[in-house]
Amino acid sequence: MRKKINLAVLIFAVFFIISQGVKYGFAHFDWNVEGPYMSLQLAYNYGVAFSWFSFLAEYLKYIQLAMVTAGVIYLFKNKDVFNDYYISIGLLFAGGLSNILDRFTYGGVVDFFYWHYGFNFAIFNFADVIINIAVALIIYKQIKQSIKEKKESKEKK
Repeated sequence: MRKKINLAVLIFAVFFIISQGVKYGFAHFDWNVEGPYMSLQLAYNYGVAFSWFSFLAEYLKYIQLAMVTAGVIYLFKNKDVFNDYYISIGLLFAGGLSNILDRFTYGGVVDFFYWHYGFNFAIFNFADVIINIAVALIIYKQIKQSIKEKKESKEKK
């Protein structure tokens, strides 16, 4: 268990630092680049995904911190969940806390990836990508576990 905790903390630290470093560069230096398919363009998101709930901008950081706190409490009470998903949890916390820190530091989440080929997509950031990778890993593991359980169930019959 100690190795898994250490690895989760390492994953968290590495991805959190990278995310914050890139966001700092976009917020303080002119890193904007126009491309034919995707551009790097500084934008601040005062809501959540696709700017939803932007009317809660001042309160979102506290709501999100409460959600992270609830997640930590849940993990303390359900150590088996952490044991199964420690890599995803390290990634989720890195991306989520990076975006929350932006709300305290910049007033909104620093976004910069802008896909505009064929259609305009919401502007997003590296932390969002980290979060999506973590969710994909969780879904993959769940599907794999479900297949394993179905196979074992058929073998018992």
